[in-house]
Amino acid sequence: MEVSNALSAVRQAVKEATQGLVERETIVDLILLSAVAREHLLIIGPPGTAKSAAVRRISQALGGKYFEYLLGRFTEPSEIFGPVDIRKLSEGVVETATDGMLPEAEIAFLDEVFLGSTAILNTLLGVLNERRFKRGHTQIDCPLRICVAASNHLPEDETLAAFADRFLVHCFVEPVADAQLEELLRQGWWAATHPPVKSCEIKLLDTLAEQARQADMSLVQPLLAKCVRLLRKEGIQLSDRRVVKAQGLISAAATLAGRSQPTEADLWPLLYAVPTRENQESAREILSDALRHCENDALSAAAEAAANSPAARAARLAEKAETLLQEEASHERRSRLEALGREIDAGFAPDALPERLSNLRLRLQEALTQHEAPQGE
Repeated sequence: MEVSNALSAVRQAVKEATQGLVERETIVDLILLSAVAREHLLIIGPPGTAKSAAVRRISQALGGKYFEYLLGRFTEPSEIFGPVDIRKLSEGVVETATDGMLPEAEIAFLDEVFLGSTAILNTLLGVLNERRFKRGHTQIDCPLRICVAASNHLPEDETLAAFADRFLVHCFVEPVADAQLEELLRQGWWAATHPPVKSCEIKLLDTLAEQARQADMSLVQPLLAKCVRLLRKEGIQLSDRRVVKAQGLISAAATLAGRSQPTEADLWPLLYAVPTRENQESAREILSDALRHCENDALSAAAEAAANSPAARAARLAEKAETLLQEEASHERRSRLEALGREIDAGFAPDALPERLSNLRLRLQEALTQHEAPQGE
């Protein structure tokens, strides 16, 4: 019951945090997935694509201690980890005052992370890998659940590329498409005046993380090995570390979907463990047959983007429909009801529509009829 309650509360908190974000549902899903798997997320995309907004809104909804910083070539380690404690220094002890800084954060966002100095990145590795901060006489355990880093592009420098590889989950984003500009304006204006409210405790992530760690992986390990062999055959190499750690993502996906044991439906996070955009696109094609049964009600956008399967598509559309049906009637809602109905019809033939989505399609039509009723009176 404890896991079930935690799952319900976290799902609702993240759902509320997502409001106001357009075409960024995948980022939100991957933040949650990574946090439960105790891994870190690297987002690659141009400036101004709501990367920090997504992380900030989730932190506000979960109530975690949040740290955010835009790194530059002249950023000092003290700006990230805290200054030297002058009072202790006068006593001959080198300690860092970490109050309010990264070592005490539960959720962190570091923009332009590859501009950080060697001193910053080396110290950051310890925080990311070991959840421990070491500097001078200061050695503390860090409560960090997830660090999200962002950059405009992947680094070509070998040293920086090795640092990027420490982020297991890679997500690539683009500006919102032209067709969604009206929705971007409407939602962006709304989000500016409606910050998420804290609706659950961040410790609930720990409950889900513990559940994920205890998962029986025996059913999916042969399937995962098959997927890795398919990728290797086509020249897409994943390090042994990435292959082993991908199991944690798969287990977290199953936990967030409410499954006690991962199945073939949970293989889709493997795609996000592929480090480059080009290889992710190739992997999606190579693994299309292996991922055809993938779906996840809680992380529907990320699952669909990875697997491109009918099951994942149906889960995303159903979640979108349920959210839209709960909104109050308005002209904008009517337009979105019509658009969603067209998307469902374009995605599925009438005789191939899953039962859940079929029922929701009927409810969408009923809602549209109710919109029209006053006009006909």
